Amino acid sequence: MPQPKIHACAAARQAAYRARCEQTRQVALAAKGLPSLPAMPSMPGWPRWNASFASAQELIADTFREMQDYFDARSERWQESERGEEHQDKIVAVEAVLDALSELTS
Repeated sequence: MPQPKIHACAAARQAAYRARCEQTRQVALAAKGLPSLPAMPSMPGWPRWNASFASAQELIADTFREMQDYFDARSERWQESERGEEHQDKIVAVEAVLDALSELTS
């Protein structure tokens, strides 16, 4: 037995699909705690962008602290080894990213 049709035509079915996709996108954005974009697509979404930058900065700052704590907890011999120097180079790179993000959010 065939299932009854939910939508009258293909256009109505497509419109319902687009509405579900948009609703899913809005729920995902709300879960991230980001404000919505302006209603007019020609207006910039600075509040949303700034919130996104601030969130990224917090996450990278936490990672930076973990990397630094890991480095500090290792022996001096390890810190001076090739692996220790590579780790220190990555820490410096992460610090540069944090500086760039702080310029965006200030």
